[in-house]
Amino acid sequence: MGIHRRTLSSRLAAMVAALATLTLVAGCSGSSSGTGGGTKDGKTTITMGLFGVMGFKETGLLEKYMQEHPNIKIKADVAGDEQTYYTALQTHLAAGSGLKDIQGIEVGRAKEIVETQADKFVDLSHGADIDHFLPWKEGQITTKDGKVLGLGTDIGPLAVCYRKDLFKAAGLPTDRDEVGRLWAGDWKKFVDVGDDFKAHNKNPKVAYVDSATALFNAMIYGDPEQFYNAKGDLIYKTSPTVKAAWKLAARTATSGLTAKLRQYQPGWDPGLANGTFAATTCPAWMLAHITEKAGPQNKGKWDVAKAPKTANWGGSFLGVTEASPVKEEAKKLVAWLTAPEQQQFLFKKLGNFPSSQTALDSPEVKNATSDYFAGAPIGKIFSAAAEAIPDHQVLGRKDGTIKDIFSQGIQQIESQHTDPDKAWDNTDERIQKAVG
Repeated sequence: MGIHRRTLSSRLAAMVAALATLTLVAGCSGSSSGTGGGTKDGKTTITMGLFGVMGFKETGLLEKYMQEHPNIKIKADVAGDEQTYYTALQTHLAAGSGLKDIQGIEVGRAKEIVETQADKFVDLSHGADIDHFLPWKEGQITTKDGKVLGLGTDIGPLAVCYRKDLFKAAGLPTDRDEVGRLWAGDWKKFVDVGDDFKAHNKNPKVAYVDSATALFNAMIYGDPEQFYNAKGDLIYKTSPTVKAAWKLAARTATSGLTAKLRQYQPGWDPGLANGTFAATTCPAWMLAHITEKAGPQNKGKWDVAKAPKTANWGGSFLGVTEASPVKEEAKKLVAWLTAPEQQQFLFKKLGNFPSSQTALDSPEVKNATSDYFAGAPIGKIFSAAAEAIPDHQVLGRKDGTIKDIFSQGIQQIESQHTDPDKAWDNTDERIQKAVG
């Protein structure tokens, strides 16, 4: 899954979220040691800390495992927002208490976990089959001495989701192959199509895309080096990729092409349902969310086209904590949940794209189509994107934090009309303070 998660818009929902956060952090105070897992009277309890919609609880996989293993009881706590989840996890790790037997880890946090918390997680390189994963996937969470801190769940190969009816109304092609050819090979072409859309769109309430931040993210996630180089040095100020992404995102934000709706922020879900924008960059895991929030009334109106350039946006891991009193049982559960068969199942149910090469090669994935997205061959589209992802992507310790700050900087341009150069200076200053 990706870091982007929906925030709650109503005051009541915000209060509930705040209380949930306090509950998460309260467990870090040291008043409770242990993970909540253990074995008693022949029954083993395994606890899990998850975020977003990783799918294990929502699709019944945990229930299936318990049915097949009657001596196992699984308790999974799911935080809706990854940032809230990770803040609490950091506190738990620092305090040495309040951890679960199994913790979810988002890819943007993987490097920080590898460099600063490796001693808090079990090495999964022994006793588990890791040969079926994409080599670069497991490399993201492997220490320099070969310790594997987590097993891969999904990855985020990128496409573009678009509304066929809104494209047609603006005089653009609607066939997914023709649409993909409009912007093939260059994100600048993608924005050029937006200029064409704006010029011929007769409905001023409909924008070309949801936000400029989504475009920025799509561009940087396609490069082997993003905010850091292989030595661990910050390079965002001199990176050609980051500078090009900022420049194009700023152009998009100041050209009236966006609905100013940042993904997973308030207003974005209604925008999906109401046709407020005609296109959005969408990693595979986003399809389930669009299906749910755009609603049955828009079935067949949405379609999926190849992105201008490939990228990997998001993905996660499951790690077993050293604090767990049931490490062996937890390791078996993690291996089962991330096995090819379960990854294929989650793709079919939710669109979570497998990090297992074995699952990727299966007919169930390769030949998958989506009724909601006008019969789009999503298996072929996302498989092709996955195969083109660079084998090695440099992750940095504060990737997630830096990405969030950049998104906020672009939002200053988009929503507050801040001069792009001023917004860049503000972003740079905030990053320097955040990474120290």
